[in-house]
Amino acid sequence: MIRPASILLVEDNPMDVELIIDAFKEVRLENKIQVARNGKEALEFLFGEGKYADRNQYPLPDIVLLDLKMPGIDGHEVLKRIKGADKLKRLPVIILTSSRDEGDRAMSYDSGANSYLVKPVSFDDFLKVVKQVSDYWLMLNIEPPLD
Repeated sequence: MIRPASILLVEDNPMDVELIIDAFKEVRLENKIQVARNGKEALEFLFGEGKYADRNQYPLPDIVLLDLKMPGIDGHEVLKRIKGADKLKRLPVIILTSSRDEGDRAMSYDSGANSYLVKPVSFDDFLKVVKQVSDYWLMLNIEPPLD
């Protein structure tokens, strides 16, 4: 039996966190979702630092859903650090943001983002996005070796 994929959701907006988790539940996806509420926490999780040092309890995720607009260390910086680290550079990172700014898209792809999605406004549209992300990134896509 294949284990459900592990997702790290990096999102500072509590309402968006709830919406995304509810969307995964609604489409009956049994993925384990860890939430980092800011860029600093995301980097600690990914690099196994501080309270995330125990990789048995906090294994590397299979995919990262990353918001861009966060206070402190923003999503662009998180993405650069992920893609700049030998042990993380192949980790799929999907930008999930409300920004439609062409500059944000360009900078994200230039920094190694695997995909760029704009958060839908309606819950029904959000369900479709979550289902499509799951279908492609967690079922169809053959992940690269991380070592």
